[in-house]
Amino acid sequence: MSNQNKNIDIQKEIIITVHCNEKIRIDKYLSSLGRKDLYSRTFIDKLLINNLITIHAKGRSLENGKIAKKSEILKGNEKIVVKIPIPEEKNIIPENIDLDIVYEDKDIAIINKPAGMVVHPAPGHYKGTLVNALIYHFSKLSNMNTSGECNVETGFITPPKLRPGIVHRLDKNTSGLMIIAKNDYVHSLLKKMFENHKIQKIYLALTMGTLTEKESTIKTFYGRNPKNRQKMAVRQLADGKVAITHYKVLQSFLGFDLTKVYLETGRTHQIRVHFSYIHHPIMGDKIYSTKKQMINLVPLSEKNKINEIITSVLTRQALHAYKLEFIHPITKKKVSVKKDMPEDMKKVMDIFNNM
Repeated sequence: MSNQNKNIDIQKEIIITVHCNEKIRIDKYLSSLGRKDLYSRTFIDKLLINNLITIHAKGRSLENGKIAKKSEILKGNEKIVVKIPIPEEKNIIPENIDLDIVYEDKDIAIINKPAGMVVHPAPGHYKGTLVNALIYHFSKLSNMNTSGECNVETGFITPPKLRPGIVHRLDKNTSGLMIIAKNDYVHSLLKKMFENHKIQKIYLALTMGTLTEKESTIKTFYGRNPKNRQKMAVRQLADGKVAITHYKVLQSFLGFDLTKVYLETGRTHQIRVHFSYIHHPIMGDKIYSTKKQMINLVPLSEKNKINEIITSVLTRQALHAYKLEFIHPITKKKVSVKKDMPEDMKKVMDIFNNM
């Protein structure tokens, strides 16, 4: 691989064993895999143009491979080595996107992020993000992020300058409250508060099935899924970080519960993974569960209704960051903010309340 472009910084290397029943061109094959780190045909073409993909015959060393061309034909059983470059930093474009600002002072703001909005720019999402909206609405934002952040949903590192004001994040399809830092000093204080569990985050979730323990704690070791590095998972003893989730059932329906969730630790996808682990996945979460698994947790009389809800009413995980409570790092006064769940979650409960 000595001919590889040496001016490109590499983020990670992927090794793919080719499985195909008939001859296929390499760009079409890689695109057909549906991998998030090979997110478009255009991106794959760029990798090929920059000599970042090599082909290795079965049984041959991965040290020296043939640089792949776009027209390369695969026959099966070859190994492909793909080198993913660190994304180029791009200027963020301010966008006049409506923001639901529920609290603001000279140092911080708290916004209610809608479901479907990506928090910060990343490959494939350079417009329409929360950050695009923040830099339009706020003249000052922190820039404390000194290193790139790996986005578990895409597998890419997000350059630091693409995250002004962002102290913590919510998944794209999770709605709710987020704290925004307006300067580097308050950002550093908030970051320490999160690390020391001084900021209380409470979520509302619709959890499938009927939880037998109405109030309990889920405590596990936690880390990346060894079979799919873009997902998280409960790990074996001492193989990972500790993750602690407390919950309390607020209301039970036929086939699901409205559950209040308090995070003691804030691991990526923690709530979604923990409730999937105890076989009560978050309604609509098709990453850590399936529609079939969710419907199987519902009484026979309600299966069709839940299927319709998951298909057309609630097209994302039913998870909402409902409350933030903390001592303001500057004023030292208590800040307690709530935001009721969005309409899609309310509609699900209304359907069952009106039965």
